[in-house]
Amino acid sequence: MILITGATGNVGRIVVERLAAEGHDVQALSRRPSQTEWPFGVQAVEGDLSDAASLGPALEGVESVYLFPAPGLGADFVAAAEAAGVRHVVLLSSGAVDDDLDVQDGPIATRHFEIEHLLRASGLRWTFLRADTFAVNSLPWGYQTKNGDEIRGAYAEAAAPVVHEADIADAAVAALTTEGHDGKAYRITGPELLTHADQARILGEVLGRPIRYVEIDVEQVRRQMGAFVPAPILADILKFWERSLEHPHAVSPDVETLTGHKARDFRSWVEEHADAF
Repeated sequence: MILITGATGNVGRIVVERLAAEGHDVQALSRRPSQTEWPFGVQAVEGDLSDAASLGPALEGVESVYLFPAPGLGADFVAAAEAAGVRHVVLLSSGAVDDDLDVQDGPIATRHFEIEHLLRASGLRWTFLRADTFAVNSLPWGYQTKNGDEIRGAYAEAAAPVVHEADIADAAVAALTTEGHDGKAYRITGPELLTHADQARILGEVLGRPIRYVEIDVEQVRRQMGAFVPAPILADILKFWERSLEHPHAVSPDVETLTGHKARDFRSWVEEHADAF
């Protein structure tokens, strides 16, 4: 049995669908399982990663887990997984984690690094999928593109190897169902470095409109985004964007290594999500 946590999320729902379609025994963890329509054959189990008491029943009979790094996740999950006899955990981690640092830079890397450390120290087999910038992070731009042809934000030349959520899901399925991934940390990226300006241009090309990214003052962005992004996380994001002007993350071949297919590009993601813009 494979347990999928974060089963209704951008990546987790695709992992559930892929595994079910391949005929694997799949169990989806959800706080409200009755409120979701699951693929045929998927068993939904009620539970919460931040609720230690719910973990034991949810993990009963489970051999492998796709682990979404929910806030509050920690030693309780590792202890429950070991007690339940779980053999393998595939963790959706972050490309912000730096193996050369004992103390990570910023809350995003720190949270993921702490979970990685707990898994490394456990008796569980583990695989880490360190995903870079998600293409879905551009969805909030839809508010602006539906009202004009400008996307206003910080750091037009901030660059990242933007990754399609389906590639993260495909990598997770491969790590869960094929051999040779124990003790490995894979970097999951898109096939090319794209700046914010590049992404806006591609959006415009797909939509048939002259969309462009207009750089505005960082403090103005901080005030605007601060209304819905916690201050420490926002500071981390802005620092990452600034750093990427000179030192962007490199493109990795690990999607193809894991899945056998090349990583999907941002243009294909936009074509699939054009209605959002």
